[in-house]
Amino acid sequence: MTIKPLGDRVVIKMVEAEETTKSGIILAGSAKEKPQVAQVLAVGPGGLVEGKEVQMQVKVNDKVLISKYAGTEVKIDGEELIIVRQSDILAIVE
Repeated sequence: MTIKPLGDRVVIKMVEAEETTKSGIILAGSAKEKPQVAQVLAVGPGGLVEGKEVQMQVKVNDKVLISKYAGTEVKIDGEELIIVRQSDILAIVE
């Protein structure tokens, strides 16, 4: 199944959280922070959104930093994805 977002929405997949710290300590599942870096899988066309012209700043395969609890989680073909508005994306990670 393919998802084609509308308006200023972006489909992302979270990048896996690291299971060890920089010093080599292995983290338990409950100690891991919710990851905030995601990969862009699909981008809406932008255009007129809520009466304002929106140009999309991200593109497919960009890595982005998102707000911690942003978006709507969906499960497609067994894969957990999140649909967010472009305004929930804080930065592009290079």
